[in-house]
Amino acid sequence: MALDELTEELARSAAAGDHRALGELLARIEPDVMRHCSRILPYHQDAEEASQDTLLAVARNIGRFEGRARFSTWLHIVTANCARTTYRSLKRRAAEQTSDELPMQKPDVRRVSVIAGSRLDLLDAMEALEADKPDLAQALVLRDIVQLDYNEVAEQLGIPLGTAKSRIHQARKYVQAVLGEDYR
Repeated sequence: MALDELTEELARSAAAGDHRALGELLARIEPDVMRHCSRILPYHQDAEEASQDTLLAVARNIGRFEGRARFSTWLHIVTANCARTTYRSLKRRAAEQTSDELPMQKPDVRRVSVIAGSRLDLLDAMEALEADKPDLAQALVLRDIVQLDYNEVAEQLGIPLGTAKSRIHQARKYVQAVLGEDYR
């Protein structure tokens, strides 16, 4: 999600309390946020929900954007967190439904892509990593989902470059172990 300088400037103005800039900022980032959510969540409605949650989170928390890093970096993190939160919420809702309320149906293989299934497996693995080792999860999200380079990950987390690389490596090994042999 590479944003132009005008968007970065709108973000700085919105963070300073300019409501007009915030409205314009939200309109400018909406398509990019939706695209990013769609990469994480396989179903359009789920991605839309996460996208709306992201835009709401940006509007509510823009005052916390300090401008130390680029707005696009901050937005990536907010978007990834909202998409993962949406996934956890959907998963929890599905688990709460009893088998009486909804008949168990096998997915129609003609309508479910292998890629979508893989993303769900990856989200489950990320959820396990986050519960077990949140420091590793944070580094992995910044590197592999937000797609920051190693230096940016280290800077964002306030840790040495070697520590960032180590955390990312450990996180990838953890996720690979959770996913099993089919993903190697």
